[in-house]
Amino acid sequence: MTNKTLSASNAEENRKSTESHKVLNDALRVFFKDALKTSLRNPIQAFHFFRTIRWQMKASRIRSRWTKQGVPVPPILIFSITNECNLDCKGCYQREFHPSTGQDLSAEKLEEITREAHELGVYFFVIAGGEPLIRPEMLQITQKYRDIIFLVFTNGTLIDEAMVKQFKKQKNVVPLISLEGDAADTDERRGEGMYEHVLNTMGQLRKNGTFFGTSITLTRPNFETVTAPEFIQDLAEVGCKFFLFLDYTPTEEGTEDWVLLDDQRMQVMSLIESFREQFSALFIGVPWDEMDVGGCLSAGRGFVHVNAEGDVEPCPFAPISDNNLKNVSLKEALQSEFLQRIREIRELSKYTGGGCALWKNREKVRSLLK
Repeated sequence: MTNKTLSASNAEENRKSTESHKVLNDALRVFFKDALKTSLRNPIQAFHFFRTIRWQMKASRIRSRWTKQGVPVPPILIFSITNECNLDCKGCYQREFHPSTGQDLSAEKLEEITREAHELGVYFFVIAGGEPLIRPEMLQITQKYRDIIFLVFTNGTLIDEAMVKQFKKQKNVVPLISLEGDAADTDERRGEGMYEHVLNTMGQLRKNGTFFGTSITLTRPNFETVTAPEFIQDLAEVGCKFFLFLDYTPTEEGTEDWVLLDDQRMQVMSLIESFREQFSALFIGVPWDEMDVGGCLSAGRGFVHVNAEGDVEPCPFAPISDNNLKNVSLKEALQSEFLQRIREIRELSKYTGGGCALWKNREKVRSLLK
């Protein structure tokens, strides 16, 4: 490939990146405006979301400047800060991809990555694990960056009274507590007594005025339960203001029959739309809502994933990397040719009718790593 051809390819890539990021930026503004509406009964939280809308606009301008300089900065960073977890849930993709090695990034490195992302205009973090609250020092970092929204995926077991008080002070931290359905579904997959424990934790968060939500993985067995209006109503009454529905991707042998049936998958968006009309809460379906912003958001189209050891990956379901943040800066990693190659292959961003496109095409993705 000649320098002229390469230059033209990069220019086209930057144009597409700018267009897709604009759509996602608009979607994020709508998201926070809806968050503002759902929190009006909590004036302090509502005021924070009002300020967040302005901060997200500022972040968008920062990212735009970097993109023009050839650094495609995505609006969202998914940051798995530990491989450790205090539960042993069935079907856990994290355990399959990143078993604990004791090589998690240091607290100092976590802060360094957060600071650099902030300087690049990333003001929306998804904090995951393992169980991220095993590392409570992350809450010291989130306190320093009040203009960043941190969605924290957690099983809820480590949220004690002291942590609830921290959440109350940090309106930029939104806990998303995982559920698998009712008591039978949740306890069967996560352990005896987990459902009751989670509801008690939600009650504490509501009592202290914390804006929180729940993350629910849709599977064939739990679909009827978790999409019933009565189930949503019960969680709304306990204080849930954000419902995130995730399509199950089978990464563990023996869980293939958990995958949604086609007729179940086709119902998801209409169900979410009906929930939005019935309940004062946010409802997001992944990957369904991604279709409104141009398809799969991985590889920098909308987000990248940084794993607990510092590898910069296209997605949590594509544990493949050509850069590690122990060796390069985030700015350098975002300019990865590997990520660019993925973005250029349109079929890797198309809706596949269920499951992660990168996971389904993992051999092709690996072949792009040169």
